[in-house]
Amino acid sequence: MADSKQLYQEVILDHNRKPRNYGALGAPTHRAEGLNPLCGDHIWLSLRVDADRVAEIAFEGESCAICKASASMMTANVKGRPVAEAQALIEEFRGMVTGALDPATQPNHLGRLAVFAGVKDLPSRVKCAVLPWHTLHAAFRQQGTASTEGDQDPADPATH
Repeated sequence: MADSKQLYQEVILDHNRKPRNYGALGAPTHRAEGLNPLCGDHIWLSLRVDADRVAEIAFEGESCAICKASASMMTANVKGRPVAEAQALIEEFRGMVTGALDPATQPNHLGRLAVFAGVKDLPSRVKCAVLPWHTLHAAFRQQGTASTEGDQDPADPATH
């Protein structure tokens, strides 16, 4: 258990210091703004979908280390994938951080994203980790904004 916590901390620190795909994306086909009012995370996600594939993706904004690392790893993992695969990853990631999916015992496509599995034990941080994914879901649906509160709460199974 100590090894997985150490790996989690190292990944979070690395992606927080050097986030992948950080910045503005010119001429996106999809975009959304994500807000976690409790933590103060506020991100903008933009992507270009070409032939039903995520050709380019980028994020920017102000967020805590967990949210930034999650966004960084998310963008690296969905870039180049078909939209359907990216949407499946959204559901798997959401399931993992809310405790509905155990990546160690249930089939999934999370790969290195499984480092976030321990977030389920930190209820106040679940929304930080899931915000980028929730924002990507909103972008795919051409919704302009995503929030982690109220009727948009991604951790509440009744809202998706």
